[in-house]
Amino acid sequence: MTITILPVETPSLGDRSYLVHDGEVAFVVDPQRDIDRMLDLAKSCGVLITHVFETHIHNDYVTGGYALAKETGAAYHVNADDKVSFDHDPVRDGDVVEVSDSLRVRVIHTPGHTFTHLSYALEGDAPAVFSGGSLLFGSTGRPDLLGPDHTDALARHQHASAHKLADQLADETQVMPTHGFGSFCSATQSDSTSSTIGQERRTNPALTKDEEAYVAEIVTGLDAFPAYYAHMGPANAAGPSGADLETPELADKEELRKRLEAGEWLVDLRNRTAFAAGHAPGTLNFGIDGQFATYLGWLIPWGTPVTLLGESAEQVAEAQREMVRIGIDHPAAAATGKPEEWTDEPIGSFERATFADLAQVRHHRPVQVLDVRRGQEFEESHIEGAVNVPIHEILGRLDEVPSGEVWVHCAGGYRASVVASILAANGHTVVAVDDSFDEHAEESGLPLVKAA
Repeated sequence: MTITILPVETPSLGDRSYLVHDGEVAFVVDPQRDIDRMLDLAKSCGVLITHVFETHIHNDYVTGGYALAKETGAAYHVNADDKVSFDHDPVRDGDVVEVSDSLRVRVIHTPGHTFTHLSYALEGDAPAVFSGGSLLFGSTGRPDLLGPDHTDALARHQHASAHKLADQLADETQVMPTHGFGSFCSATQSDSTSSTIGQERRTNPALTKDEEAYVAEIVTGLDAFPAYYAHMGPANAAGPSGADLETPELADKEELRKRLEAGEWLVDLRNRTAFAAGHAPGTLNFGIDGQFATYLGWLIPWGTPVTLLGESAEQVAEAQREMVRIGIDHPAAAATGKPEEWTDEPIGSFERATFADLAQVRHHRPVQVLDVRRGQEFEESHIEGAVNVPIHEILGRLDEVPSGEVWVHCAGGYRASVVASILAANGHTVVAVDDSFDEHAEESGLPLVKAA
């Protein structure tokens, strides 16, 4: 019987979930909270979901595992040592789950991303391992999400777990991680879209370096991770409900004004080009075309009501789906159309520019450069004289933003637009640099300071 493995991508969070079936029954690994995608996929394949496997208590999103198991009546497999408050089917290292005659899953304890992390090996003629946040493509899951007191120990566990998988599994075993596609749960990023145990054995630092060298490398490379992660573990341990995707109430100009004055966040979902050209004053630009949920969740004071402003109902619905994945359960309100339909105030705007524009303007007048990349990015290379306030620190460090005309840049433009919108809402004169730092900053003639 043919075994089919279907990944379900969540690019905005850099994650993958999996549906695996034999033509009749299926199991799911690490589903996102919007379980309708899995249900629709199973229906289109004509299969019944009978088992759901959780590799770990996730830090970067609210799981859909509990809700999917309840909806389908599937067995819900979670590490027996995880402290959870819901009914589940506990599993431990070495257990074998017979999903069907052709789907045999072996449980492997692979601590490192968390202490209780599990991987699931699909045995048979086409072996695969669902490695969650353990072995990734050319990397491993980061070991610092449980706090600095555990980072060293977890890094050493990651090294040991990678070797455990390589020792127990054949080279042709397909590696199927949850993280590593842009997720901040990954220690480093890779461009690979598939891999095998044999390939990882040759290229993954966890398997090519000794323990001390690997630990030193991974710990040194760790950078900031989103603040909303702190809320994901408790939510997942409680057995979260499925996604509430009911359409939010529509707000008119007066209602939007009241919400803004009350301190709520009015989030404009349009792309950064449209926002810069014209926006309702006081609104913030988190474009749905980028890592919307990651940066909204990272910056927003947790629990602040959010009203979504989009060009269409479809754009609002997409943002709402992204939000529920990280536990922002329902928008306070929404509005669609154009900025002129959202406010009676004069429409705000700011300039967009390139690094070549910045190089040119610095010959004619003094301007301030604000670099909103993370600290490690800044240390590697930055424009001489630039002030570094990473995007995730901007709300707490607004008093450090230079006065006068501020040119805001990041690596590619998305983060710069978010920060530019925040600064504009706080009365700053801003120019958003919408350009590639790596490709164009130096070639534009800007003086760079580089790490030795």
